Amino acid sequence: MDKRTLGNGFEVSALSLGAMGYGKSREIDDRADMIRLLREAVDLGVDFFDTAEVYGPWTNEEMVGEAFAGMRDRVKIATKFGWDIDQVTGEHRGDVNSRPEQIRSAIEGSLKRLRTDHIDLYYQHRVDPRVPMEDVAGVVKDLIVEGKVLHFGLSEAGAGSIRKAHAVQPVTALQSEYSLWTREPEAEILPVLEELGIGLVPFSPLGKGFLTGKIDAGTQFAANDLRSRIPRFTEDARDANQALIDLIRRIGDRHGATPAQVALAWLLAQKPWIVPLFGTRRRERLEENLGAISVGLTTDDLTEIEAAAIQIEGARYPEDVMKRSGL
Repeated sequence: MDKRTLGNGFEVSALSLGAMGYGKSREIDDRADMIRLLREAVDLGVDFFDTAEVYGPWTNEEMVGEAFAGMRDRVKIATKFGWDIDQVTGEHRGDVNSRPEQIRSAIEGSLKRLRTDHIDLYYQHRVDPRVPMEDVAGVVKDLIVEGKVLHFGLSEAGAGSIRKAHAVQPVTALQSEYSLWTREPEAEILPVLEELGIGLVPFSPLGKGFLTGKIDAGTQFAANDLRSRIPRFTEDARDANQALIDLIRRIGDRHGATPAQVALAWLLAQKPWIVPLFGTRRRERLEENLGAISVGLTTDDLTEIEAAAIQIEGARYPEDVMKRSGL
């Protein structure tokens, strides 16, 4: 497995596996299968894994902790704080909360659930407008001094927040959505990251499944599937956005690669400090995605993608989700 370096010399596998999709509810029906998949990913060379206290809350961290018990030295774990979660009952009260006392309580819970004495990368999950970013960074800086955290990260933060945090405690990585169909970070965020030496861990690199080429205008989503509410996944939008799939499928055919592999390879080709974060529940999809590392897109391939200038139809989240997440 190729390695990449995020900010502050944090070296990780070139692709990261996110555990969010393995269970955000109180119960994880296929918990044993997901633990097995996490361990298989390590055997395949992945060493960078992502979770958060809010997934469940708590059940996801507990599962990740069990999966890596006895092999903690082989993996690097990222988790997140920043939501208003009762640290006794686990009740998610719905809003953000990055008050210093909440962060300190959250880290103790995460360490216990993950069965470890340190978190490799500790993200603020969402910016809290009621708490100065300098205060948040100051608490994490103290946690780093105490050895409970090794690296500080932000998620979906704007350029101003990134600069404020970085001035107090150097930020190692930003986690934000970035892919062939979500390119907003290119305008302002990527230049700031490059200037400050901060890595990017883009989530949803496969566009919530759309960039795999397995979703079209006729796909039906379950009522509890968020995509059924996302403007970008309406039938008309999917039909319009199929042009992007046609493009990456043509490029993939030249390389013997799937659309998903091309989408991941495109991200890897953008900057050497980008480490895409994908999720999957199946071994064959895990192996397919890891195969993207071997897909060497040419300058002509990249130019063809840019020249196509495909405009994506539809917003990336419903309006209520955007508002709740501060996006």
